[in-house]
Amino acid sequence: MLVYAARRVLAAVPLLLGVATIVFVVLALAPGDPASMYLRPGMSPETLDQIRRNMGLDAPLHVQYGRWLLSFLQGDFGQSLASGIPVKDRILEVLPNTLLLAAVAILLAFVAGIFLGVMQAVRQHSPLDSVLSGTSLFFYSMPSFWLAIMMVLVFSVNAGTVWGWPVSLPPSGMVSDGYDLLGPMARVRDRLLHLVLPALTLTLVLTGGIARYVRNSMLEVIRQDYIRTARAKGLPEWQVVWKHALRNALIPVVTLLGVYFPLLLSGTVFIEYVFAWPGMGRLMVDSILLEDYPVVLAGTFLFGGMVVLGNLLADLLYGVVDPRIRRGDG
Repeated sequence: MLVYAARRVLAAVPLLLGVATIVFVVLALAPGDPASMYLRPGMSPETLDQIRRNMGLDAPLHVQYGRWLLSFLQGDFGQSLASGIPVKDRILEVLPNTLLLAAVAILLAFVAGIFLGVMQAVRQHSPLDSVLSGTSLFFYSMPSFWLAIMMVLVFSVNAGTVWGWPVSLPPSGMVSDGYDLLGPMARVRDRLLHLVLPALTLTLVLTGGIARYVRNSMLEVIRQDYIRTARAKGLPEWQVVWKHALRNALIPVVTLLGVYFPLLLSGTVFIEYVFAWPGMGRLMVDSILLEDYPVVLAGTFLFGGMVVLGNLLADLLYGVVDPRIRRGDG
């Protein structure tokens, strides 16, 4: 397993280098000048040129790339042009918030999606299968920003006035006003309440696709000869389905975990804006509007790198789930 993992890690290194190169070239060729952020009324062209030289923008593109890549490999992402704060600090400030939101959503989505997909497969063509399929496709096809707005309206804005519910969930932010004055348990409760709506929105969007994928995979597995043999031996049906069939049905499903998680990180931008969640999505959009290229460059590479690492995770999970793959048999 260690040899298999080492091969996959080494194969990911050139992919990460390629992502870094493409990101740098695309942003370097994009319209706009990072030095224009410092432009002030009455500033002379000579002063602006000096600013560009100080930022290293007067050097040829390959020289800029070499300097940037060397600094990048050393963990130096430069300083934010908008705030003057090191880019690393800006990212580390908001990245945990996005990771928390994405991790909770993907955990709930996979648990719910696997359960619903198995139920649909073992009850194929039943009314339960039809209801679950229709509900899953409904949420799967719904735009995430529209669903987020509806969640705010139903469970927050109109929860008490229209529906008469005794509790309404917080519509935005990560914490309430006066959070610093709360006790330890009250702080935990406050954070969990603020997490419910954005995490639930992402979960509903993801669950439908996962359930459909698990259903199709389970339908192929439960028709195999070894499943019929397990039933003929007198094993309980729950053991046949959840232990024997599901384990083999999850082999193609692990691809979704490797793909969904990095895409979820970059796809939370609408959710974060609707719920005012201080994460990477909001930081990237604000940085693009301000032409804060060091932050955009680092953030874009982070998202691209997460896709590469996500596929690496999928390869490693393949090896865990199916020993034939890490032996080179499949």
